[in-house]
Amino acid sequence: MFDRTQWFLAGMSIVLSVQLSQPVAAAVPVGKVVQTAQTNSNEAAAKALNEGLQLYQQGTAEAKRSAIVKWEEALKLYREAGDRRGEATTLIGIGKVYSDLGEKLKALEYYSQSLPLFRAVGDRSGEATTLIGIGAVYSDLGEKQKALEYYSQSLPLFRAVGDRSLEATTLNNIGLVYSQLGEQQKALEYYSQSLPLRRVVGDRSREAGTLTNIGLVYSDLGEQQKALEYYSQSLPLFRAVGDRSLEATTLNNIGSVYDKLGEKLKALEYFSQSLPLSRAVGNRSVEAVTLYNIANAKRDRNNLTEALNDIESSIKIIENLRTKIASPELRSSYFATVQNYYEFYIDLLMQLHKTNPKSGYNTKALEASERSRARSLLELLQESNANIREGISPDLLQQEKSVQQQLDAIEKQRIQELSSPNPNQTKIAEIDSGRLALLQQYQQLQTQVRTASPRYAALTQPQPLTLPEIQKQILDENTILLQYSLGEAHSYLWVVTSTGLTSYELPKRADIETAARNFRDAITSPIQRDIPQKVAEASANLGQLILQPAAAQLGNKRLLIVPDGVLHYTPFPALTLPQPAGPNTNVPLIAEHEIITLPSASTLAILRQNYGDRKPPSRNLAILADPVFSPDDERVKGKITQATTEKLEANNLGLNRSLRASNRQWPPERLAFTRQEAQTISSLFPSASSSQKIDFDASRTTATDGSLANYQIVHFATHGLANSKNPELSGIVMSMVDDKGNLVNGFLRLTDIFNLKLAANLVVLSACQSGMGQNVKGEGMVGLTRGFMYAGAQRVAVSLWSVDDEGTAVLMQKFYQKMLQQKLAPAAALRAAQIEMMQQEKWKSPYYWAAFTLQGEWK
Repeated sequence: MFDRTQWFLAGMSIVLSVQLSQPVAAAVPVGKVVQTAQTNSNEAAAKALNEGLQLYQQGTAEAKRSAIVKWEEALKLYREAGDRRGEATTLIGIGKVYSDLGEKLKALEYYSQSLPLFRAVGDRSGEATTLIGIGAVYSDLGEKQKALEYYSQSLPLFRAVGDRSLEATTLNNIGLVYSQLGEQQKALEYYSQSLPLRRVVGDRSREAGTLTNIGLVYSDLGEQQKALEYYSQSLPLFRAVGDRSLEATTLNNIGSVYDKLGEKLKALEYFSQSLPLSRAVGNRSVEAVTLYNIANAKRDRNNLTEALNDIESSIKIIENLRTKIASPELRSSYFATVQNYYEFYIDLLMQLHKTNPKSGYNTKALEASERSRARSLLELLQESNANIREGISPDLLQQEKSVQQQLDAIEKQRIQELSSPNPNQTKIAEIDSGRLALLQQYQQLQTQVRTASPRYAALTQPQPLTLPEIQKQILDENTILLQYSLGEAHSYLWVVTSTGLTSYELPKRADIETAARNFRDAITSPIQRDIPQKVAEASANLGQLILQPAAAQLGNKRLLIVPDGVLHYTPFPALTLPQPAGPNTNVPLIAEHEIITLPSASTLAILRQNYGDRKPPSRNLAILADPVFSPDDERVKGKITQATTEKLEANNLGLNRSLRASNRQWPPERLAFTRQEAQTISSLFPSASSSQKIDFDASRTTATDGSLANYQIVHFATHGLANSKNPELSGIVMSMVDDKGNLVNGFLRLTDIFNLKLAANLVVLSACQSGMGQNVKGEGMVGLTRGFMYAGAQRVAVSLWSVDDEGTAVLMQKFYQKMLQQKLAPAAALRAAQIEMMQQEKWKSPYYWAAFTLQGEWK
């Protein structure tokens, strides 16, 4: 029989940090929830569980994987016996091992199975323990707010059952998250509550973990000697309990302190002690951090070649770990936490290029930049061409469909509350909370689909393009690539032609960010945007920083721009370069160049591959415009008249095509010029090959019924909604009322867009901020553009700010005229339309014409 002896899974999860040091998250203490076997039928399961524990406690990666085998055996036996508590406990153990080994999503899968089992048997301690494990995984993957949610659920449970040890664990982990969010004083408050509880219960290992975390806070606050005092208390405790993984972490942190104090040789000594320990216990995440730290220290001692070997070894581990995460959202958030590795790698390569300009280091730096960006998008685009739901259990697909329906229902519920005379903000907050929970559930089900899909398993990881591949597959003699990488000390620009590569060092990220924000403010601010001198000055300042070094190479070539950081928000067409004749002769970049933006060069290659495999649609244009947002709309009360249209146009002059349908203003204003826009564009196409959906027909149902797959061009003219915190909630606002005045779900969310099946060579989002979203470090803009690319669009025209309604209608009319009457490709047509607008007095301010950009294919 397996008795009530408390058994520990001693390794604690390590969170990768953008700092040199590493905080310590307390482990899932599975031993706290193991119970005595209830019947003889559990004896074999308990034996396998115990044997797995003994293997785990050996601490090596090989032994931990052997422990999984034993625990899978125990899991099967517990399930056969109907012992849900034993099953839940074993699931926690397996999840913890996968977390230790860096396979975070696999860990989450097991924890998520354990949680409902503990709840079903009323085991609040087990439930709380599982919540800690889930929180730690989300923290490891960079989802700090989500981690806080789970820790905050576990804390009152541990207090309720009087478990001071695990109360201390939760307080420690909450402190850790606040530390990583930059709230160091708040972190100290939680650590200071945790430490005395650790000491009271005699938990030396976890006491050491909290001491390490306090040391890290003081290091971040610049108090390095105080940090050393805490690390010096924790190190002997970890050694006394035989915790080699956290001994390695603490050695790393001590090394980081000496690095900050300028004692590089001493720092290297500690890092070098840490490395073999992390390797011995199979903690790949800690190994990657240690190699990164060693590379930093060696670079500072001018050992550049040795530093290069270490950072390349570190990145190899990172690349391996990210492939083990099936969820695109979590893969992106994890990749964002390690972007500093790539930034360091690029900077190191460019330093080597300075000393050895003929050794190809700048080529390696460009390829490293390409590897560091939009990787999740690249993988999503490859996945989009495979039917990953083929061969999936019907039950799982039904669950996915059910959650989709629940999301639709809760969206309608939200609309009804917002539309009431006195919206209840508390109820709206509850609905929003439920909506986010459903969204998370939906994402987890999608991850399960990917994990179970034979077709997904057969997909090979798409590799970013090399320089020769970019030159051969992407460029021609009239097209050049401008790829940016913004860094803390230096930024870089690579100019790639079909035959060569030139690289430039640019100012640090902070300087470029300041100039880019000033430029954007000058263009979009109602106060500044109509003052030409203000706009010209801000434009020239940014152009001087990011374009002037390469000005001689630009000629009149087409520019493919791969931006980074703040440059994702930057309207490149409106940038200017100082001319020899003086500032008054400056002209916008669009006057000389056709401009296309890309998440990465590799993205275009896979878009071309995907689109080449599709049969072209048989019809030309589908346009959805002028939806009905309110039961008070004239169109609900009766047929719209010409007088009503004229009245609306008069009232809406200058109205931004932005969603003023926030919680403060509901329902959104009608956009009268979208009707005019739709009618003008439709008139350019033969009626038999186009479809105009306006009024009530401009609905979410129309957008999702599958008919859009038949059109080469799909055009949306309505309000847009960009959600930078939860990009999945970004969307396009369609009719929110049916022809009887009933409220309907009119939000075409990003999740809906991903499920569309398109074959369009062009999608136009004639809405405000449709090119915006969450700017994820390393991934770029996560929003509507990637949703439409996944759905099958070859190129997407989007806006970067809240655009003017009338001005947008004029721009779109010119855009389509250039495509149809002058037979220009979309990129060339957009450029011609923008040039024509800026030559007209009414529209000459870049605010009116520069918001729209084309992303994707330029041919």
